[in-house]
Amino acid sequence: MADARKRLEPQSATGTVGSARIHDSAARHVAGEAVYIDDIAAPEGLLHAYLGLSEIAHGRLVSLDLDAVRAAPGVVAVLTAADIPGANDISSTHRHDEPVFATQTILHHRQPLFAVVAMTREAARRAASLAKAVYDEAAPVLDVASARAAGGALVTDPLKLERGDVAAALAASPRRLKGSMAIGGQEHFYLESQIALAIPGEEEDMHVFSSTQHPSEVQHMVAQVLGVGSHAVTVEVRRMGGGFGGKETQSNLFACVAALAARKLKRPVKLRPDRDDDMAITGKRHDFICDYEIGFDDEGRIHAVDAVYAGRCGWNADLSGPVTDRALFHMDNCYFYPAVRGRSEPLLTNTVSNTAFRGFGGPQGMVGAERFIEEVAFATGLDPLEVRKRNLYGDNSANEGGGRDLTPYHQTVEDNIAGEVIDRLERSCDYHERQTAIREANAESPIVKRGIALTPVKFGISFTATWYNQAGALVHVYTDGTVMLNHGGTEMGQGLYVKVAQVVAQAFGIGLEQVKITATTTGKVPNTSATAASSGSDLNGMAALDACETIKARLVAFAAQHWQESPDAIVFRSGFVQIGAREIAFVDLVKAAYMGRVQLSATGFYATPKIHWDRKAGRGHPFYYFAYGAAAAEVAIDTLTGEYRVERVDILHDCGQSLNPAIDKGQIEGGFVQGMGWLTTEELVWDEKGRLRTHAPSTYKIPVASDRPRIFNVALLEDAPNREPTIHRSKAVGEPPLMLAICVLHALSDAVASVGGHKVCPRLDTPATPERVLAAVERVRAEAGR
Repeated sequence: MADARKRLEPQSATGTVGSARIHDSAARHVAGEAVYIDDIAAPEGLLHAYLGLSEIAHGRLVSLDLDAVRAAPGVVAVLTAADIPGANDISSTHRHDEPVFATQTILHHRQPLFAVVAMTREAARRAASLAKAVYDEAAPVLDVASARAAGGALVTDPLKLERGDVAAALAASPRRLKGSMAIGGQEHFYLESQIALAIPGEEEDMHVFSSTQHPSEVQHMVAQVLGVGSHAVTVEVRRMGGGFGGKETQSNLFACVAALAARKLKRPVKLRPDRDDDMAITGKRHDFICDYEIGFDDEGRIHAVDAVYAGRCGWNADLSGPVTDRALFHMDNCYFYPAVRGRSEPLLTNTVSNTAFRGFGGPQGMVGAERFIEEVAFATGLDPLEVRKRNLYGDNSANEGGGRDLTPYHQTVEDNIAGEVIDRLERSCDYHERQTAIREANAESPIVKRGIALTPVKFGISFTATWYNQAGALVHVYTDGTVMLNHGGTEMGQGLYVKVAQVVAQAFGIGLEQVKITATTTGKVPNTSATAASSGSDLNGMAALDACETIKARLVAFAAQHWQESPDAIVFRSGFVQIGAREIAFVDLVKAAYMGRVQLSATGFYATPKIHWDRKAGRGHPFYYFAYGAAAAEVAIDTLTGEYRVERVDILHDCGQSLNPAIDKGQIEGGFVQGMGWLTTEELVWDEKGRLRTHAPSTYKIPVASDRPRIFNVALLEDAPNREPTIHRSKAVGEPPLMLAICVLHALSDAVASVGGHKVCPRLDTPATPERVLAAVERVRAEAGR
């Protein structure tokens, strides 16, 4: 009780904006006390659902015999498309191409056909395997090459970005080259699998606990499948055990099936797939083939780029349209192309429907951009870092259009600090001295070769779907001076909740301990945007601040009248409120205002300014600002086996005026390691039948602790507040750090190139597994004649 009373006493404004505070659930995470959906105490009468899945990747479902499933021990019900009262569709883009349950056509291996509901999860899981399906199997289309060979069917409309006369610029370029690069996909591998718990209420009401990044979309999909209004469905999310984009649309299936079963049986129903089934059912990061032609000169300056990014999208559109768009948005990275054309090719394949993944196509676009730089560097014999610098965005009044500052999508880069970030990191990590030492060491080492590379990042911040750039919040101030905060953002471990709470605490001049962070729910804040596109703090922080400012304005008006002071003389300070010459505790002002019948609750709203996008024209201002960063990696490879180690990484990253440096550094470190895994060890493999073979931790290799850089230096760029008026001039830090890991790929390439005297471009595809590194070593050695 003493501790509880202490928490309610007036607190100074500690741990507010700019201070390094731990994640709000950190202690609970460590102690195993953080409650996830599977930890919620089982409601009375809880049933468990499990999905019955197809055994082929492409063909026709001739018949489906479920008698043995229904007769299995513990089974309560079996659900098929015929049991859906609303629409058998959960297409996030409303193209009606994603049924909950397949009925006739099978479009990928392990596509859901039905659901079993049983007394226990194990009973449901065992029963699901008893179905007898007859198929008319067809040959599956599994990758970009086979999709092109089959006619190149697309899941959605492609995009073209173009600026300048590309054909003329290529023809006039002193030098030209063509190439192609394979860029691998990635499994999200969130720690908490997909899961939903649906609890029916009276009449049409349904309360759904969903591990989702997009509560409002789950709400709408459940309502659509059940054939009810959205007002009958409440979706609640307290926390997720990771998301990374894999729970933006992919959660819809599990929530809808749980809710469908709960509605039919009028009992609570939980659905949680095994990890193997989760990986087999859900979409991944898109893999791409990037075909390119580059025009350049002997000084390493690029004159023109013509590139096609062809993506393996899977069996339906999902988010493949905006993902492949975003790959083109970042095909420039930090570089200005005087003439440029980029085209997307979102190809239909008989694989899982690929989806959002941290960076949302941007990483693949940037990997292509850095390959362009590397090609030019090897063709000219210049150092890759020097080629990077010579092609950076920057002012050049002699250039057509007034400067080297216009992107392929015709947005002017107004906040360019890429050169500054590169220069600072180059000096702080002793890049050139280490490069010289590495070259000398390689000359004396016949087997182990070292490599080093420094690569930059420029990442646009905002949803390119302009309507998602909005957020709402709800703030309650109670008479004891405590505050309850609710907003539309979801917490998946990234620290969004504590950052927004810090914003609220600072606004009122109170301690962070006085702000209660509550679960995200569509019942409190409607029409939420997905927590994605690195926008969580930007959008929800501003919405929460707007609500706080509304309440503060009411308190100021009350205080001015009550104490006969000018509103200008009333200031919220750390732990108290200054009212002219009078100082009173925040809680005392709140109590007085309550007695004066002042409303102490407010909603807040924010819509990102300046942004617009015309997709048909391929022009606009889709990003509010850019986040920048740079990373240098040093690696060592064994040229006999292709095995390698990441010896050292130095990072300098731009967070603007950081809301919470501890959280931001954690995001940078985690994002980098996740990006490193994508580019090196994480490989997705489908067999000729379209079956995912890397569907478990035993066959899919995410980075482990021993894979982290042995020396790992991370610093935030200082004295660089956001030039746009974002929340306290901060910058997004969710996605941009992942692309810092591109430096590891290029350090490996540098090490491989050393076996040929740095004369042959290694052209390493991703993931750069030891097998690919070894193959590249042998190829470079052969081409160099060594």
